[in-house]
Amino acid sequence: MFRRLNILLSLLFLASCTVPPNSPRFQPSENLPPYEQESFDQYVRETRAWVADNRAFIGENHDLEIELNTPFEIRPAEPAQRGILLVHGLGASPWYFIDIATAMANDGWLVRSILLPGHGTRPADLMLADNEDWENIIAHHASLLAAEVDELWLGGFSTGGNLVTSHAYTDDNVDGLLLFSPGFYPDTNYLFLTPAISLFWDWLNIDEEDNIATYQSLPTQGASLYYRSVSTVQKNLETARFEKPVLMTMSQHDSVLDPNATLKAFQNRFPNRQSRFVWYGDTPQNLDDPRVTDLVSHLPERRISTFSHMNVLFAPENAYYGEAGSYIMYENGQNDIPRPVDPENLWFGAWGQSAAEKYHARLTWNPYFVELLDNIREVTVD
Repeated sequence: MFRRLNILLSLLFLASCTVPPNSPRFQPSENLPPYEQESFDQYVRETRAWVADNRAFIGENHDLEIELNTPFEIRPAEPAQRGILLVHGLGASPWYFIDIATAMANDGWLVRSILLPGHGTRPADLMLADNEDWENIIAHHASLLAAEVDELWLGGFSTGGNLVTSHAYTDDNVDGLLLFSPGFYPDTNYLFLTPAISLFWDWLNIDEEDNIATYQSLPTQGASLYYRSVSTVQKNLETARFEKPVLMTMSQHDSVLDPNATLKAFQNRFPNRQSRFVWYGDTPQNLDDPRVTDLVSHLPERRISTFSHMNVLFAPENAYYGEAGSYIMYENGQNDIPRPVDPENLWFGAWGQSAAEKYHARLTWNPYFVELLDNIREVTVD
């Protein structure tokens, strides 16, 4: 769902392609769930019940859909001294962090992944959320986690990366950040129009909802919320450098963001020597920062042309998005090549990736996932 936000193109076709069907998925719930409970366990229980009551289910396995869209906590075997709060991206779900969360808990971390208001049920619920909801839920649960551990980290994917970075500028309890494809710099010049557009049109994009972990459709309010997160984090980055350790990842071929601007921001605004930037793609020109690691993203032996915005988070073994997972993102911005009948002829890449006689689905797993875990350990070392 959160692909290139070309607002101008959306405006040109708005009248013809953004009228939602008569479906519960495009009608908002009566309200959003509370998120300022006194304990994380209570928050999980009440949010799970709300998701169960309000979700417009896609498939027959309702329990699985509820599970993937419910906040979760994983505790290590021994009492934890370190904790991390993980925040997903626009249209995504807490489950996006399940592979990273499991690995970090095995390393002794107390890990929590929250549900941003407006998510987990139906795309229309993004119309009910505002920026204060997103900022307040992170502040509340960061405070709850800080009370239980000696060392607090925040992690975020895409829009979640913007939100946790902005919070870290205001919260002295935060000891560091893990940022996966952070959405600091969108690859569009028209995002600033979304707050105004949201006053007149409800939807920027209507798609078939067939993915139980991600919204495919985008209300204008959702794009507006992303814009506000961009505006806030860019102001923070312009005002002051972030001195604490950070891990940042980015694909050279990210179709949503400006990767080079993100790399430049890392080099100029995140000076901690312990910080690391993992770049998936060709070696950037004139790179002289030893904190930057580049990994080849063109892996033809695995039928991978490029890395996508989202694939960094998922292990190849992931049951839903993994290399042999049950869900494949066939819809990938190409219509001129027929989908292959034999899965062995399917290639993978970023949204919009195309090549002669190759049909590209979205890449949804990270071939370097083990290396990513090592990167996390390197940045978070005591």
